[in-house]
Amino acid sequence: MHYFANPARFVSLADRLLPWLAAATVLAFLVGLPYALLFSPPDYQQGETVRIMYIHVPSAYLATMGYLGLGIASAVWLIWRHPLADLAAVALAPVGALFTGLTLVTGAVWGKPTWGTWWVWDARLTSMLVLFFLYLGYMALREAIEDPDKAGKAAAILSLVGLINLPIIKFSVDWWNTLHQPASLLRRDGPAMDPSMLTPLLIMLGAFSLYFVTVILWRIKAAVAAKRVDGLRRARAHAAQRARTAA
Repeated sequence: MHYFANPARFVSLADRLLPWLAAATVLAFLVGLPYALLFSPPDYQQGETVRIMYIHVPSAYLATMGYLGLGIASAVWLIWRHPLADLAAVALAPVGALFTGLTLVTGAVWGKPTWGTWWVWDARLTSMLVLFFLYLGYMALREAIEDPDKAGKAAAILSLVGLINLPIIKFSVDWWNTLHQPASLLRRDGPAMDPSMLTPLLIMLGAFSLYFVTVILWRIKAAVAAKRVDGLRRARAHAAQRARTAA
C-alpha cells in the first residue's frame, strides 16, 4: 500500500481501473435493478414494500463501510502522513454521508407501512442518525478551520472518535429491544433469506459497492489533480513575487 501512496502511481492505477469499474457498475445495475424491482417475489407479510430493501440494505452497508474507510484513512494520515490518505478521507466523507442519508430516507419510507410511522427513536435508527451527523461534522470541521493541516488533524481525530458508533449500529438490534428486525444477511448460521430474494440483494450489494469504489477513486484522482494545479499556481505566484522583489 505504501507503493500506491505515491500520487502519480495512484493516478496511473486509477486511470487503468476506472473504465472497467464504470462498465462493471453499469452492467451490475442493468442486471440488479430489474431483478430486484420487477422479477423478485413480494414478501408474504410486507408485500411489494419489501423491494425498498434492495436500496436500503446496500445503502446502509456502504454508509458504515464508508465511515470505517474514513477512520482508517484518517489513522493512516495521522500516523504516517501519507498524502493520499487525507485525500481519501476527504473523498469518502460526502459519499458516505450521501449513502447514510439514503439509508435514513428509505428506512423512513419502509417504516411507514411496516411500523405505521416514519420515524421512531429506535436504537438502530438513532445510531444511523448519529453516523449521519458524524459525516456532516467531519466535513464542517474541515471547512471551519483555514489551515489545511490543522483542519485535517482535527477532522481525523473526530472521525476516529466516531468509530465507536459502528459496533453500536451493528449490534444495536442484539443489545436492545428494538423495532428494527435482526440481521438476516450477515449471520453466523448463514443468511435467513430465500434465494429468490437473496440473489437480487447480493447483486444490488455488488452494484452499489462498485459504484462506491468508482466514485471514490474518481474523487481522489480529481483531488490529486486539483492539488497539482494549486501547487503550480503557488509556485508561479512565488516566482512572480521573487521576480518583483529582484527588480
